[in-house]
Amino acid sequence: MANGGPVEHGFPHLETVREAVTALYRRLSYDTVRTFSASVAPADVAFCDTDDLYLGTQRVAHELVRHYRLPDARMIVSFREMTHAANVELTAGPEYFIELNDRFRTHRRDIGAALAHEVMHVYLHRLDLSFPGTRDNEILTDTATTYLGAGWLLLDAYRQDAASSQKLGYLTPEEFGYVLAKRALAFGEDPSVWFTSPQAYTAYGKGMRRARQDEQQPPLTAAGWAGRRRYARERRHAQDAPAAGRAADFPYRFAPQERGPLRVSFPCPTCHQRIRVPVRGRVRARCGLCRTVLECDT
Repeated sequence: MANGGPVEHGFPHLETVREAVTALYRRLSYDTVRTFSASVAPADVAFCDTDDLYLGTQRVAHELVRHYRLPDARMIVSFREMTHAANVELTAGPEYFIELNDRFRTHRRDIGAALAHEVMHVYLHRLDLSFPGTRDNEILTDTATTYLGAGWLLLDAYRQDAASSQKLGYLTPEEFGYVLAKRALAFGEDPSVWFTSPQAYTAYGKGMRRARQDEQQPPLTAAGWAGRRRYARERRHAQDAPAAGRAADFPYRFAPQERGPLRVSFPCPTCHQRIRVPVRGRVRARCGLCRTVLECDT
């Protein structure tokens, strides 16, 4: 939790975020991911200053348990002084003990954001889905929280002015915006209508621009003129000197076959699983993981 300190910006964890989205689709399946088409509603996690602290916290935790479809899980929430925003004890269940930073006693509007991340830890624990290392595993948790409909709370908890700053989670604000944009493009949802933080709007806009770039990379037909020209140059090189094994710093890769046409592989703009298609002009490809249909000019 960045509390008054510097806030990291940009997209330093983007590759891990993309791997997390792919892992979600692989572990949950397309059909299960689609059951999270509706995000957590603001009214369900709203917290007024007049609400009883403990009863209100338990109510919000229950709503997040319901959203993640963990009906047999019970969250026991307490508060204490700590460095991090929150912590959860992962056990066999059905009871899970969550500790929240004492700061949330007076910053109650962000309790939902902190709980969204911690309850997701329980969800991933039950799925037996994790990444090696604390850093990558926390990025997975933030990404899953956001892509499955509760992470807009984490981005909305980002606030900054001349005197103070606050940010929850391990992703940068722009990375939260990126995952929210990915979700918005996949589900046709606009989370920006729920933001109360001006900084969240800005970060979401930057994330959306980065997410749109994923849809405009060759060999997709939506690629711009410069990208198409660069792609054609790399394709000629691969066709003329297939044994050279040249590796360009681009998302797509050409792979010669012993028999048959040259093939190109590229990441799906929705789930980032790599797709391989033959190099033969206009091709319509369907991602086997997220079922996105892609128009390509190979």
